[in-house]
Amino acid sequence: MAGDDRAVVKTYVPAHQKEQWVTHAEEMDMSLSEFLRSMVQAGRRGFLTDREEGGSEGSDPRGQGLEDRVLATLSAEGVVSWDQLVDELSGDFEDRLDETVQALSEAGEIRFDPRRDGFVLQEDA
Repeated sequence: MAGDDRAVVKTYVPAHQKEQWVTHAEEMDMSLSEFLRSMVQAGRRGFLTDREEGGSEGSDPRGQGLEDRVLATLSAEGVVSWDQLVDELSGDFEDRLDETVQALSEAGEIRFDPRRDGFVLQEDA
């Protein structure tokens, strides 16, 4: 397979989010496509383990992805308070966790157990 093979990836996001991405990309002198590829790769490094990456020399078990996200946020925003940085980096995770818990609950794999005040596997109910 040639190194220049490309595939189109489409996603739908709220208009305000796209506007933020366009602004950040322009501030970093990047096209929107370049910006999104960079941010996705930076985010993936923070979530994938060395083993999942195939043990390549480029993998970083220290979590370089978080460092990249901090640098990207500061590059895009300039001065950012600690609370803003925490909000910026954790908000997406909370949203994804909420969606995942709802999906697992709707699929009947987990449920909230009020007696234990927490989520349990459906089989442990």
